[in-house]
Amino acid sequence: MPLDPIGAAVHGVDLSATSPPEPDVVEALEHEMAQRGFLVFKSEQPLAPEDFLRASSWWGGKELHSTHGVHPATPGGNKHLFRLSNDRRHGIPGVGPQWHNDGSFNVDTFSHAGYHIVRPAEHGGGTYFAHQGAAYDALPEDRQESWGRLSSVNSASGVVHPAVHEHPISGRKSLWLHLGMTGAVIEKLRDGDGFRLLNAEELTRLCHEYNNTLDAGLDNGYAIAYEYQKNDCIFIDNLAVAHRASPDAHLPPEQQGLRILHRSTVRGVDEFRPEHGLPLHVDIHAPSPFGDGVWQAGGIGFRWDDRIPMQN
Repeated sequence: MPLDPIGAAVHGVDLSATSPPEPDVVEALEHEMAQRGFLVFKSEQPLAPEDFLRASSWWGGKELHSTHGVHPATPGGNKHLFRLSNDRRHGIPGVGPQWHNDGSFNVDTFSHAGYHIVRPAEHGGGTYFAHQGAAYDALPEDRQESWGRLSSVNSASGVVHPAVHEHPISGRKSLWLHLGMTGAVIEKLRDGDGFRLLNAEELTRLCHEYNNTLDAGLDNGYAIAYEYQKNDCIFIDNLAVAHRASPDAHLPPEQQGLRILHRSTVRGVDEFRPEHGLPLHVDIHAPSPFGDGVWQAGGIGFRWDDRIPMQN
């Protein structure tokens, strides 16, 4: 059942089954995920952590790829469960306040990610999702052309990804930028074969443009502020939608109630290669090979707005 304006709710699929649905059912669900961005699996019954992880492997690369830390409260200390909470005794707090895609430090990124609400807060605290294909369509043609000549450099790994890519399933041109882990943006010159780095003023404008474009989807029909309900399990196409925690998600439990969420990440299918002959990886810790401009390694990368919280 389609959600308004993006996403879809799925009923009648048992995520606790030891075997996945038939291949044609999985393929159909994966195509729906690519088109609408994410699927919410509704259930009256709680989902065990091991069932959540097994179902996560139905999609994309078909196996878990986990790079996060393990919180002490994680069930069984399972390395594939990224346990998030607004109470540091129960999970890792403050994660993902700005628009991003998971695994941007990998050459292949994660193909999909899962979000299982273990305990929804009493007073909100969900996740914002924005369709990056629709966000690209919302840009004026001259900005689409400009974005198409850009590639981002991950501040932690130096992996280079295109700022515009063609989604492997839907075929839609889609924007891509991690607002909490970008160390540089490389521009292919419009006239000539060379490249240059965006300077601080240009990169600040670009990050604000991306942020504002995705935020505008909340009013213009291509983003949603999703509030979790008991037992919800969401799977996203990580090449189709960006996401960020809602501001309420990080309120203390005294204000909001206790919130606990488990996240899973799925191995990518293909390398997420930049265009224009750029390498898949550069040494972000060495001097820039592209001349002057923002070239910042480590941590949250380039801080494009000092007024906002940033945490990977």
